[in-house]
Amino acid sequence: MSSTSSTVITRFAPSPTGFLHIGGARTALFNWLYARKHGGRMLLRIEDTDRARSTEAAISAILDGLKWLELDWEGEPIYQFSRADRHREVALALLNAGKAYSCYATAEELEAMRARARAAGRTRLYDGMWRDRDPASAPAGIRPAIRLRAPDSGETVIEDEVQGRISWNNENLDDLVLLRGDGTPTYMLAVVVDDHDMGVTHIIRGDDHLINAARQKHIYDAMGWQLPSMSHIPLIHAPDGTKMSKRHGALGVDSYRAKGYLPAALRNYLVRLGWGHGDQEIFSTAEMVEAFDLSGIGRAAARFDFAKLENLNGHYIRHSDDAALVRMFEDVLDYVDHGSRIKAKLNNNSRSSLLRAMGALKERARTLLELVDAAAFLFADRPLDMDARAQALLSSPENRVLLAQLHEALADVGEWQAGTIEAVVRACADARALKLGAVAQPLRAALTGRTTSPGIFEVLEVLGREESLARLADQAQRA
Repeated sequence: MSSTSSTVITRFAPSPTGFLHIGGARTALFNWLYARKHGGRMLLRIEDTDRARSTEAAISAILDGLKWLELDWEGEPIYQFSRADRHREVALALLNAGKAYSCYATAEELEAMRARARAAGRTRLYDGMWRDRDPASAPAGIRPAIRLRAPDSGETVIEDEVQGRISWNNENLDDLVLLRGDGTPTYMLAVVVDDHDMGVTHIIRGDDHLINAARQKHIYDAMGWQLPSMSHIPLIHAPDGTKMSKRHGALGVDSYRAKGYLPAALRNYLVRLGWGHGDQEIFSTAEMVEAFDLSGIGRAAARFDFAKLENLNGHYIRHSDDAALVRMFEDVLDYVDHGSRIKAKLNNNSRSSLLRAMGALKERARTLLELVDAAAFLFADRPLDMDARAQALLSSPENRVLLAQLHEALADVGEWQAGTIEAVVRACADARALKLGAVAQPLRAALTGRTTSPGIFEVLEVLGREESLARLADQAQRA
């Protein structure tokens, strides 16, 4: 699988031990954008070597999340566990070349070794007890691990595209385990072998992997392989600078979908979390690809802001095609209370009404859930359930009389469209010496069960003559 071409190849390599979290989604986006910007490819590798914690449900959540975000990858996903034989092959090649060695230390010896190192304040926890010892002196019955013979002097340097030049003193870095005593490859080895064999040219990942870069470079050097370009991006923090929690937004991408966010809006929000391009906040996908570069990524942790995401999502809803919003409306119904009831009422006529109303409905909605809530009056059963404010308005005898008069006047409307309806309602208000608002509010309550809605004349038009008059009659005739 190794590539010798100059094509840019990035990779997104999640561990399937849970959902695709928001930080992982941003990492995938950055890899996707960088590959697209340079006419390259993004590959997907599922790092499922932790067999106890890796699940099919998590793999499905990751794949579904990427597809929903419209972040596609080249070819089939590569499953790391399936390549264990190749990882072992590399470990044994290093052993045979004298660049790795067999370590027969017992679990008790290793624990005592680590305790001594920590007590002395050393970061190098393994003391190299088997580094230069003859394997013939090994105790019987112990299957050795294979450790890399890492440099124990000098420094390891990474020229990071985001963090700049970073160096580590080699005396502080362990001879890392490549192959465990049971023959299973370690994560460190598997990542390096897979990145090399996949031809990865640019590694873009969270800065929690920064120390791994030094250790992995030792493997690259031992194998004589070229180190890919490294970019370690800062993590996402809560608005107050603390570690993200669920209440701050540390949720899976599926949760954002369920909350009614648009994939385009979430992509736009994520690209601006830690990356900037002047003062521009709104980016089409094409603009993102054109503008994205690694130099625009800051070194400080980005701070997640739900309010900003909601406002951005509202912008995308307002600027979305109405027919597309109808489709998105239907897609989110599974996540909405009473969504099944709305689904049952969807047909050509109700979709047509929803489409006609969408221009007004989308003006106030910040999420698709708010859009569904705002459109609830279109699918409501008679008699309508009233919220407290609507109930208070309609409890007035004067307003019930007013609704009866409006019913009578509107029943004579010839062409049922907003302009004609407005003229009739204004005439009713003038005849009673009332301001339009004093007429529109009880009318809105009677038609929607609420005191907020799109423009009242648009509401009447999309409900249609028969339904509008029936709802008015329900309230006018209440005892």
